[in-house]
Amino acid sequence: MSTAFASLPPVLQPKEEDIQMMLSAGVHTGTRNSDSGMEEYIWRRRKDGLHILNIGKTWEKIMLAARVIVAIENPEDVVAISARPWGMRAVLKFAHYTGAQSIAGRFTPGTFTNQITKQFREPRLLIVTDPRTDSQAVKESSYVNIPVIAFCDSDSPLQFVDIAIPANNKGKHSIGLIYWLLAREVLRLRGTVSRTSDWDVPVDLFFHRDIEELKKSEEEQAAKVDEVVAPVYDDVVPDVADAVDYSAPIAEPSGGAEWNAAAADAGAEQW
Repeated sequence: MSTAFASLPPVLQPKEEDIQMMLSAGVHTGTRNSDSGMEEYIWRRRKDGLHILNIGKTWEKIMLAARVIVAIENPEDVVAISARPWGMRAVLKFAHYTGAQSIAGRFTPGTFTNQITKQFREPRLLIVTDPRTDSQAVKESSYVNIPVIAFCDSDSPLQFVDIAIPANNKGKHSIGLIYWLLAREVLRLRGTVSRTSDWDVPVDLFFHRDIEELKKSEEEQAAKVDEVVAPVYDDVVPDVADAVDYSAPIAEPSGGAEWNAAAADAGAEQW
């Protein structure tokens, strides 16, 4: 692994766990089509026609992008954008942990160029999940000279893209993992997270969650609660009805007749 990342200093070289996470998330899986600008990032093509991206170059570009993000003094001058639903949660989490701004969902045209709009922003750096889906933001960034960092698949256009991170930008696990790695490296370069210990934020927080999946999980948990059997006690509690003898005559309270007679005499005297 050290020979594959010889261009990086030893501190920035990946661990075996990082490479395994990228492989399990499908970061290296491309599409059947390929763009001419992405040929240098494609490792080979499988028999079924899918292109395989070079994970080594993916890691190098993540390190380069993190160093560019850290170079911006004000973290709020960085804007992360994702119009694709799979990347909305990842963009919001990335902005939360790094202090950047985020635009999740539809990008309003004129956000970077029209000063009259309420959502007008003047960022110094733009992070894009998919340069094809977020083409409007990439095009406006070229008008106002904003550098762009983009997650590029094998068929993604590289026009107006300054730093292309070759990765699968169509899978929710791949997008979430790339944003998680990028946020972790940014925090490490800033000194807020140590390299010797693991980041306490799990990758699952950056993954997209469907409402239907959440409902299914809630229903499964409710079913498990219903399946809980009531506790069974070994000792038999005696029945109170068996202990009471209802056949015995009820004894009248002592002094009852005296009280009745006294009350009758008092009433007769008053009348």
